[in-house]
Amino acid sequence: MSDATRSAMTTGTPPLELAIILPTLNERENLAPLVARIDEALGTTGWEVLVVDDDSADGTSDEARRLALSDPRIRVIQRIGRRGLSGAAIEGFCATAAPHVAVMDADHQHDPGLLVAMLAAVKGGEADVAVASRFAEGASTQGWGRPDRERLSGIANALARKLTGVALSDPMSGYFLLRSDTARRLAPRLSGIGFKILLDLLATADAPLRVKEFPLNFAARRAGESKLDRAIALDFLAGLYDKSFGRIIPTRFALFGTVGALGVLVHMAILYVFLAVAGTNFSWSQALATFGAMTFNFWLNNFLTYRDRRLKTARQVLFGWASFVAACSIGAFANVAVATTLYERGLHEVLAALVGIGIGSVWNFALSSRFVWGRY
Repeated sequence: MSDATRSAMTTGTPPLELAIILPTLNERENLAPLVARIDEALGTTGWEVLVVDDDSADGTSDEARRLALSDPRIRVIQRIGRRGLSGAAIEGFCATAAPHVAVMDADHQHDPGLLVAMLAAVKGGEADVAVASRFAEGASTQGWGRPDRERLSGIANALARKLTGVALSDPMSGYFLLRSDTARRLAPRLSGIGFKILLDLLATADAPLRVKEFPLNFAARRAGESKLDRAIALDFLAGLYDKSFGRIIPTRFALFGTVGALGVLVHMAILYVFLAVAGTNFSWSQALATFGAMTFNFWLNNFLTYRDRRLKTARQVLFGWASFVAACSIGAFANVAVATTLYERGLHEVLAALVGIGIGSVWNFALSSRFVWGRY
């Protein structure tokens, strides 16, 4: 008999059975009403809400602490310098003693009323994972009012099914429930990249997890703004890459290198415009093209490669850009110095150049990760 069960028998209250993890970013107004809905669905005991907040600017973590002062079923983890829904869910898995965990959004798009049936399915051994599906028979997305997102979700679901091998109508769902020990067993091998932690869990499991779907009436957001910006499709692709090739070349470095390759094209385009169109001399054209490409690389890296650490305020962007230019200047010097040395020692010029580019890229990545996006 567990200590929790023995304590429950002594006090007459049901033991802690379920932890509901709410990854949050600027959801202050939604917390109290959502806790009330969870209480209505599950009753007064046997569950806890774990708010994992990415240091929201609107004081979401403070609101969670305010609620927790009068309701011990609510706990909060305020993450400093770490962002992303998947990472928040993983920290939640490891922070609860409840034998079952559910992940759901805090914006009221997910109906807490499904938790009872989902928990019963996993407890009863019908499934390893219970998934609330937007596209299962009987589900509805009419209240969502976003047909563009529905089409994008359909494409993403088709790719996700190929990756996981699990026949689901909605493997991209953000609302699911499973045993805590299963989640913690898989946690060390999860990539933690992107928004879709369910996809990560299904793709990481050595043997296919048994899944039961529950039709979800997907509602509109109650308050606040959606966190799914235009980079979510690229974020999803980054997650697929990480599960497929991330152990060979780290995903963030692969993204950084891809941005660098696009920057070369931008550099050549700017150089052509100033040389052939504007008639500027080569030195000035090269200098302008270099700074233009660096600026492009900084913007795209901020938008994509480091989107979980994105610089947003004017001060952060200005100092981040200046730091990025300085870091890339050091990388360029290392590139030229190494390539020249190797060439003078007899290495073919193409190989020498490639080695220089590789060293410069690694140097730029290391400096940028630490001094541009790491400082915030």
